[in-house]
Amino acid sequence: MKKEYKAKEKNIKIREKQISTFFVIVAGCITLAVISIFSVTKGVSSIPVKSVVDAFMNFDSENKYHLILRDLRVPRLAASMLVGSALSVAGAIMQGTTRNPMADSGLMGINAGAGFSLSLSFAFMPQITYLQTIIFCFAGAALTSFLVNKISSSRSARDAYMNKILAGAAVGALFTSLSQGIAIMFEVSQDIMFWTVGGVSAAGWNQVIIMAPVIIASLIAACINAEKVTCLSLGEDVAVGLGLNIKLYQIAFSALVVLLAGISVSVVGAVGFVGLVIPHIARFIVGVDYRNIIPVSAVLGANLMVLADLAARTINPPAEAPVGALISMIGVPFFLYLERKRRRAA
Repeated sequence: MKKEYKAKEKNIKIREKQISTFFVIVAGCITLAVISIFSVTKGVSSIPVKSVVDAFMNFDSENKYHLILRDLRVPRLAASMLVGSALSVAGAIMQGTTRNPMADSGLMGINAGAGFSLSLSFAFMPQITYLQTIIFCFAGAALTSFLVNKISSSRSARDAYMNKILAGAAVGALFTSLSQGIAIMFEVSQDIMFWTVGGVSAAGWNQVIIMAPVIIASLIAACINAEKVTCLSLGEDVAVGLGLNIKLYQIAFSALVVLLAGISVSVVGAVGFVGLVIPHIARFIVGVDYRNIIPVSAVLGANLMVLADLAARTINPPAEAPVGALISMIGVPFFLYLERKRRRAA
């Protein structure tokens, strides 16, 4: 009887957590919709909400507001949502599979590696297509991930925690320096500078059409396999005991992270800390189960990127503030808080 009671109590708690996750996602989507409507009305040219509705219901190719919305604001909004979700989920997967609360594609140098390959493409292939850019970024991100894992490999689990952060910082600094050297040598400083500060101002329908299927498919794959991330987050011994093929899933999740980070960098450049901050917020709201953390991270990440892009356009119009710098203003103090918390717990 006691066992049956405990099993029922456990099922009730799981069901309650799933219900709360559902409401968090719904609330996040409603908030995202409100922010999005407000976002497309703000910029160098303010657009009335009525014009936004008219543009979707009865598009007029001679109406300047409708053209601004179709060609500039809406693709930029879509890119912000997709990239925010991609970086957040990539961070959540990294934190779960490596059991490292500091894990983030920016801190681990993956964004810098993707940016380095991007700078090479600017220097040697000036007419490169966006699809080729994605392939270059994916290759750079994969190379960085491999180097960081090799450099930080340690038999001691205690050492591995900080080794990854230090290796990521070192490799990231190396590739950032190389990118800047290429920018000076081949006179592509303007293109590299856009990547360095980060932003979605250059995003158009061509980019969105290519990136959307890749990111959406990757997010679905992450949600389907979220239970495996939870198993890995409990430690290798527990994962093996549950019959999980650790090597296979670690490789698969690493590839997923590299794909999400690489395609994000190809659009917005070096925007860090999204993958660090959002999964921690999601974990605080819905608990430690990655079946809840991953979908909530996707929604919250989209909200953060849309808000950051909105702030970038409205702080000092008509000039734009760098999105990467704005998010870093949140991310750096958050990183320091986590590190201080870790030291107190040690």
